[in-house]
Amino acid sequence: MKKQNFYHPKFIPTWILIGLMRLGAKLPFKAQVAIGTGFGKLLHLILPRFRNIALINTTKCFPNKNKSQIKQLVKQHFTALGISFFESANCFYLNDAALKKRYHIKNTQILQDALNQKKNVILLVGHFTVMMLAGRMLLQNFKFADLYRPQNNALFDAEMTKQFTQHGSVMIKAKDSRALIKTLKSGLPIWYAPDQDLGIQRSVFAPFFGVETATINATAKLAKINNTLVIPLSFSRNKSGYELEFSPALNNYPTSDTLQNATIINQILQAQILKAPEQYLWIHRRFKTRPEGKASFY
Repeated sequence: MKKQNFYHPKFIPTWILIGLMRLGAKLPFKAQVAIGTGFGKLLHLILPRFRNIALINTTKCFPNKNKSQIKQLVKQHFTALGISFFESANCFYLNDAALKKRYHIKNTQILQDALNQKKNVILLVGHFTVMMLAGRMLLQNFKFADLYRPQNNALFDAEMTKQFTQHGSVMIKAKDSRALIKTLKSGLPIWYAPDQDLGIQRSVFAPFFGVETATINATAKLAKINNTLVIPLSFSRNKSGYELEFSPALNNYPTSDTLQNATIINQILQAQILKAPEQYLWIHRRFKTRPEGKASFY
């Protein structure tokens, strides 16, 4: 593979972004939230396509909310997106001592017991705005492997991989099934987020907030590997910092029913989302793939 020249002029904007992230990580938490809030309001104004996707998603998922409530939720979501710039910066560049002061993890014994019992562990997470930072926080307490999709920007992808690796994560590309299974069987927990639309070929339509949603069935397939547990992990930002929380490992999972397996996963993700709905990644086209004969939402 040809080595990238990251000093090519086309990467100048990315180098500027990296520089801003390094500077942003030095700011106090409250200043990051304040600036990020203003940035999020700007994004809400200048990104109508993503604003519309978020409006559609939240309208479908929260049918009991009126238009005013939905618009307010979307505004709050864009605020979370603005703050996530600093959360990504903190993930990469905040020093360990400062990071430790910003979060609390509940129920760590659930994961520790599984590791003590030599279980293979799938950490079931969702795509939230604080996701990257939550991974860095967890790395201060447990080593794990991160299943990720390479970024389109080669420089940013290299920087992301470098920083996560330096902080102790093992990086596995999402398409590298062999490495994923090998790592899982080795006893290293896998950070796994199955809540994005990857098309119908690897999915089953299961309810997600009452909407028939293309849900990948890979979670159940991995969980069938002998001695494997699925442990849900949620995370969110609050007024003083961040909270991560492990939930008990899934009982009697997977079942022999593919639809039931997907439904169980979606129900867990729904419960996580309801803890901080504005922090879920609503700008992703979660309902891009529709059942045959059904019109597109977008």
